[in-house]
Amino acid sequence: MIIGNRTFDFDNNFYMMGILNVTPDSFSDGGKYDDMDSALRQAEKLIADGADIIDVGGESTRPDHIKITEEQEIERVRPVIEKLKDRFDVPVSLDTYKAEVAAAGIDAGADLINDIWGLKWDRVCDKTYEQSMAEVIAKAGLPCCLMHNRDKVYIGGDSQEYRDTLDSWSDKGSLHNTGSAQVDNPFGYNNYIEDVIADIQESIEIALEAGIMKDNIMIDPGIGFAKDLQQNLILMNHLDELCKLRYPVLLGTSRKSMIGLTLDLPVGEREEGTIATSVLGYQAGCRIFRVHDVKANLRALRMTEAITKAGRLS
Repeated sequence: MIIGNRTFDFDNNFYMMGILNVTPDSFSDGGKYDDMDSALRQAEKLIADGADIIDVGGESTRPDHIKITEEQEIERVRPVIEKLKDRFDVPVSLDTYKAEVAAAGIDAGADLINDIWGLKWDRVCDKTYEQSMAEVIAKAGLPCCLMHNRDKVYIGGDSQEYRDTLDSWSDKGSLHNTGSAQVDNPFGYNNYIEDVIADIQESIEIALEAGIMKDNIMIDPGIGFAKDLQQNLILMNHLDELCKLRYPVLLGTSRKSMIGLTLDLPVGEREEGTIATSVLGYQAGCRIFRVHDVKANLRALRMTEAITKAGRLS
């Protein structure tokens, strides 16, 4: 896969994606890099630590995040992307699910679109830009990452109410309380792993039908999105099933609540847990890792790779 000016050989190598949130409210580093100087310093550090791609995000997607307009998100990400492309020789990914933001980011120089809604936000929000997200990416000829997510209605038929409460359910446990009623299966899974795979395949079909090339698609299991804690852990144990789809798999678990809830740790103390998930992800076949702590994860993955490639004596 060609991303920016680099060729990524996912069959033989793994790669690091460094997270750069230019937001005031992201769950882990909100407010740290929301001015240009601090954003550029952090990008420089991520690259020095071994990042192969910088992933720029302009809107937090943490539970109960503050929603912003397309115009606000563009104001945050466009100048940062332009500066990154001018100053560093590294591909830049834009983390957005909005077609209008993607178009502006591509115009600023973004090399990859990382979509947490897997090209489905257009229909989820029932709002149409002049082109769909898939069409924007296809027209630009860029690669994309399609993350698993889902928008289903399981709380009495009010889609907007579902969307307003979806994030607050994620990672809280296997039984959710909406305030008026308890919901055992808020995300509507019947056969969990099979449903996740089917959802991802649907995103892939949207991409292909819009004209995005097969070689420009990577997928993401969506740890922490539309899944409770137990479902996240189960999916981590079945990542090999996603790898069988024969698309590069990006794993994004960095500092997430799956780790915090399992180890009973705050956001700032989840590095070891993140490393454990990265190692397990590599062993399952994942080959790109989206993390905050690039250096530590890179070292652990290099060790894992060396042991794995050494093989076993018969």
